[in-house]
Amino acid sequence: MRSKIVSPAFILWLSPIVVVFTIMASILYGAKNIDWETVWNAIFHFDPGNVNHQIVMHSRLPRVIGALLIGAFLAMSGAIMQGMTRNYLASPSIMGVSDGSVFAITLCMILAPGASSLDMIMYSLIGSLFAVGIVFGLASLLPNGMSPVRMAIIGTIIGTFLSSVSAAMASYFQVSQNVSFWYNARLHQMDPDMIKLAVPFALVGIALALFISKSITILSLGEEVSVSLGQRTTLVKAMAVASVVILTGISVALAGNIGFVGLIIPHITRFLVGVDYRWIIPCAGVLGAIFLALSDIFSRFLNYPFETPIGVVTSLIGVPFFLYLIYKRGGGKHA
Repeated sequence: MRSKIVSPAFILWLSPIVVVFTIMASILYGAKNIDWETVWNAIFHFDPGNVNHQIVMHSRLPRVIGALLIGAFLAMSGAIMQGMTRNYLASPSIMGVSDGSVFAITLCMILAPGASSLDMIMYSLIGSLFAVGIVFGLASLLPNGMSPVRMAIIGTIIGTFLSSVSAAMASYFQVSQNVSFWYNARLHQMDPDMIKLAVPFALVGIALALFISKSITILSLGEEVSVSLGQRTTLVKAMAVASVVILTGISVALAGNIGFVGLIIPHITRFLVGVDYRWIIPCAGVLGAIFLALSDIFSRFLNYPFETPIGVVTSLIGVPFFLYLIYKRGGGKHA
C-alpha cells in the first residue's frame, strides 16, 4: 500500500480556512477591484442601487460558490471513475460524459426552448447517462477496450462526436447563441437560482459517493479480488455510475463543459493521502473545489483586463498532465 504524504484529516480540517480565503480573493479581485468594506456592506447591508453591491451579490459571490461546487463535483466524479475502472485516464471530460450533457442540453434548447432551470438539469443528467452507456458499451465490445488508453480514445471519440453533432444542431436550428454558455464554460454567468436547484441533486450524488467509497477501494484492487471478497460488484458499479452521472450532469448544467479537473485532482489526492477511497473521494472534493476556484481567479489576470475562459486555464495544466500520465504509465492500470 502506498504511504500517505499528508494526513487526510489535516486536508479536511485545513480546507475550510483555505476555502474562506479563496472566496474572499475571488470576490475582491477581478477586472474591477472591490474593497473589503464594500463587500461587507454588500453582504449585510445590501443596496440595490449600488453597482458594487450588485457585482458582489449577483456576480462574484455566485461565481465563486459555483466554482467551488463544480470543482468538487468533477473531482469526486473523476476519483470514482478512476477507482471503479482502475483506469488512471478516466475523467468526466475525457470519457465523454460532459459532452453527453452538453448534447442533451442542446436538444433541450431545440425541443423545449422555454425549458426551466430544473428541465436543464434533468436533460443534463440524461445526457451524462447516455454518454456513459455508449462509452462503456463500446469499450466492453472491443478487444482490450477496457484498457486505460483505449477507453480514453473511445471516450474522446464519442465526446468529440457528440460535441460536433451538438454544434451542428445548434447551428441548423439557430440556437447557437443560447447554447454557447455550455460550450465555453462561463463561470461569470452563473445562475444563483440554478445553484439552489442543483444542491438537492448534489447531496444525493455526494451521499452515494461517500456510501460506496469503501467498496470503490476494494473494486480498485481488481474485479477478481472484489468478487472473492464477496462484493456485489454490479451493484457497486451501478451506484458509482449514478453518482458520476449526477455530479457531472449538474456541473455541466451549472457552467458548461470544464475539462481536466476530474483527471488531475484524483491523482494529486492519491499521491497525498494514499489509496483508500474513503479518504480520496472527500479529499478530492475539497481539493477540486479549491483548484477550480483558484483557476477562476487566475483566469481574470492571465490577459488582464480581459478574462480568459476557465477552460483555457484548466487545459494549460491538464494537457501536459494528461501527456505525462500516458508517458509514465503507458497502457497499464493504476495501482
